[in-house]
Amino acid sequence: MKILFRPTAIRINHILFFVFLFSAFDISAQMIRVEPMNWWVGMKNTSLQLLVHGEGIGSTTVSLNYAGVRIVKVNRAESPNYLFVDLQVSPATKPGRFPILFKKGNEIVARYEYSLAARSRETMQQKGFNSSDVIYLVTPDRFANGNPANDRVEGMRETSVNRLNDYGRHGGDIRGIINNLDYIAAMGFTAIWPTPMLENDMAHASYHGYAITDYYKVDPRFGSLEEYKELAVKMKQKGLKLIFDGVVNHTGSQYWWMKDLPFKNWINYADSMRITNHRRTVNQDLYASKADQELMVRGWFVSSMPDLNHDNSYLANFLIQNNIWWIETLGLAGIRQDTYPYSGKQFLEKWTCSIMHEYPQFSIVGEEWSTNPLIAAYWQKGKPNTTGYAGCMKSTMDFPLQSALVQALTEPESWDKGLVKLYEALANDFVYAQPNELLVMGDNHDMDRLFTFMKKDPQLLQMALTYLLTIRGIPQVYYGTEVLMENSAKPGDHGLIRSDFPGGWNEDTMNAFTGAGLTAEQLKSQSYLKKLLNWRKGKKVIHEGKTIHFGPAQGVYVYFRYTGTETVMVVLNKNNHTMKLDTNRFAEVLSKKKTAQDIITGDRFELEKGLDIPARSAWVLEIK
Repeated sequence: MKILFRPTAIRINHILFFVFLFSAFDISAQMIRVEPMNWWVGMKNTSLQLLVHGEGIGSTTVSLNYAGVRIVKVNRAESPNYLFVDLQVSPATKPGRFPILFKKGNEIVARYEYSLAARSRETMQQKGFNSSDVIYLVTPDRFANGNPANDRVEGMRETSVNRLNDYGRHGGDIRGIINNLDYIAAMGFTAIWPTPMLENDMAHASYHGYAITDYYKVDPRFGSLEEYKELAVKMKQKGLKLIFDGVVNHTGSQYWWMKDLPFKNWINYADSMRITNHRRTVNQDLYASKADQELMVRGWFVSSMPDLNHDNSYLANFLIQNNIWWIETLGLAGIRQDTYPYSGKQFLEKWTCSIMHEYPQFSIVGEEWSTNPLIAAYWQKGKPNTTGYAGCMKSTMDFPLQSALVQALTEPESWDKGLVKLYEALANDFVYAQPNELLVMGDNHDMDRLFTFMKKDPQLLQMALTYLLTIRGIPQVYYGTEVLMENSAKPGDHGLIRSDFPGGWNEDTMNAFTGAGLTAEQLKSQSYLKKLLNWRKGKKVIHEGKTIHFGPAQGVYVYFRYTGTETVMVVLNKNNHTMKLDTNRFAEVLSKKKTAQDIITGDRFELEKGLDIPARSAWVLEIK
């Protein structure tokens, strides 16, 4: 673990030389910070840059002696308390440990025992998430409290736990996720995306994890690094993929280096904090002013989150290596990158391509919160851009489709409102390089819950979930959606949006994990989603099939997913009455097809007789 230290000069008597070597290691291990703390042999990129921090460390010389490892260059920072040490780790290097010595003159003032591990073959061949997966998004502090003993950690700026405070800590942790993996897997989810679980040592309201104060440390209120590793291992055992929520654009204002920045330009507007203008269009706007472009990328996200300057090459290397360190340490399947367009384009190219070079089957999805598909499509790999940006990220979050879904199901039907919004949103897929790689969702941790969007109407929620799980792309479902969690009392209130999952605390009277205390409507919703998810798992026609849709008519929207051997028909009926569907309209797909079977009820229908679609319902039919 990285630990701040203050190396002091020690005079060495030649008689006590060997005693000193061992005692110096014991002392210095508590005195200097080296990041990454360890690394791996056999990486495609053989370069490694160590950040070293300690009082006066910048005036030392650095040496090591290990076969296959050499110091290329020692870079000094503006602060006297940093060094950036460039190493070359040859492909033939063997795993092992070796000391890195820091000297002043002939005197060793600090020593760090560095280790190089063997890479896991499983990690090297790790496949990312894709359209065969369904992601379960959880806010760890609000999901389940598996270890009440870590609720309060002495020495941290926020030690209180109060479940009645929407913006305080509630005690959920890694152990809580581990304890409920069986529930998540049984529901039919195949991947878990926890919001960040790294240290957020802020005074208040950092339960969400996005104000990181140490990129290499798990927040002790969530648990330990060993528990994070345990989570990763047990998820793999259950066939679940782990997604890491990354934040490279900004940190928390209490990050340890804020008291001693290595360079003045380590963060943007260090002496005169300015908030970003959030004008994400400047990334490709032909007419954008330099002033707007500058403020967008360099402005702080909020006043408590300093904006990192990715033009500083040492910082850029630090962030890239940190992400690779977590991939190797946890065997991650993917990274969801927060506030993606707020970072500089050159850095984003380097960051995404460095990771994808090392892990060609890995997945990265970026948060580009724009309802304009032209803006969202810009960041996806393979999209030709007039600005020349060419990153290696395969996926973006499909906010345009999310917005259209909400409007489509809640607006009254007319020629330009209602279901036609969904139809036209999907028609925009021609702007994307890879539509099937988009992450589709009805909500997430930053917006009103889907049940709230659906006006607390279980039938509309069922229609929304059916759409998300049968359309192209990679679905993501926010925890608690299955049991109708909502925030209608305070729309837009992030604390309430991230409410506690029922049953995650011992004192809860309602338990969504077991079904105890749930209402009949909650149980029905949970059961429906579970059946739909588990059906979807084995359906390549949904994962990889083509799509054809027919313009909505009279409040009914029909689309098909199909391959050479399978056909699935999805029908959304918004009407308050049963609709008779004449199947002749869909002859280009249904020609020579005879029957349809409801995947939920198992009921079979003769296609030539037409279909009677119940009021306010979604049907998923396998066509034979």
